[in-house]
Amino acid sequence: MTFGGKPAVSVPPGGEIDSDPVRVAISAGMPYAVSSFMGREQKLIAWHRVSSQVNYLSMPGNHAGDASADAYRQRITQFAWVTGVQVEAPSSSTIAAIGDSITDGMRSSLNQNRRWPDALARRVAQSGDKSVAVVNLGISGNRLLTDSPCYGDALASRFGRDVLAQPGVKTVILLIGINDINFAAMPVHGGLDCDAPHTQVTADGLVAGYKRVIAAAHARGVRIFGATLTPAALPPQREAIRAEVNQWIRTSRAFDGVVDFDAALRDPADPTRLRRSFDSGDQIHPSDAGYSAMADAIPLQPVVGGLK
Repeated sequence: MTFGGKPAVSVPPGGEIDSDPVRVAISAGMPYAVSSFMGREQKLIAWHRVSSQVNYLSMPGNHAGDASADAYRQRITQFAWVTGVQVEAPSSSTIAAIGDSITDGMRSSLNQNRRWPDALARRVAQSGDKSVAVVNLGISGNRLLTDSPCYGDALASRFGRDVLAQPGVKTVILLIGINDINFAAMPVHGGLDCDAPHTQVTADGLVAGYKRVIAAAHARGVRIFGATLTPAALPPQREAIRAEVNQWIRTSRAFDGVVDFDAALRDPADPTRLRRSFDSGDQIHPSDAGYSAMADAIPLQPVVGGLK
């Protein structure tokens, strides 16, 4: 792999760079390994915390070319260094799933690809359409309106870089806001407080943020579907904000369409909570079955049909 024809590259803090194209045979649905070597002076200061996937660190030395697993003794469950692989397919298009830990797939089964964007990708492939890709741009802990020292830039700020700059994106599914509602009530921690700032939000504030994202998508000719916020066993004041936001998502017609994840996951006996079979155990994040139900709730024809 080369970068501008050179075998090595320096990337400034906060920056990213694409490699030169690499000709390699690929098969749909197969896993691929990308190995890279970092210099002695390089420190890992940013990474994707929730990968739901085992990744490997080697023993000292340059083992990027090793086909054997012998040198890779340490396992981690974070993504580091590589943020994505782009495949040249001029006639294809992309659905971008963006949001927080529920899009990231937190508490889904390790190495099983059971996040809801994975399940959506399988639904699209099973429909016979091989020209549509699904990319997962969820970040655990991410908020719509507020940056975090641990969970990245606010979605409203990162939307252009993380979504609109992706090649081939024509449709977005947006699920974000539950952390904005919750983090104001989290206890303040000494030292690094990942939930800071503990910003109070209102339904009107979240709606204003959604409108910013919708306007950015439409300015680039990208369709955007709004997903309702899923049940999280919230206390009454916070639950009232979630309910008001969901009502706006369903009825405002500001989005190009609605994905009702709330209706798909809620317990009929108590709509403020996840159905037991869809709860991973923390009352917020779905189980594998819950993530599958989310993918099944996406109206495939409006989402995929509009890509043609």
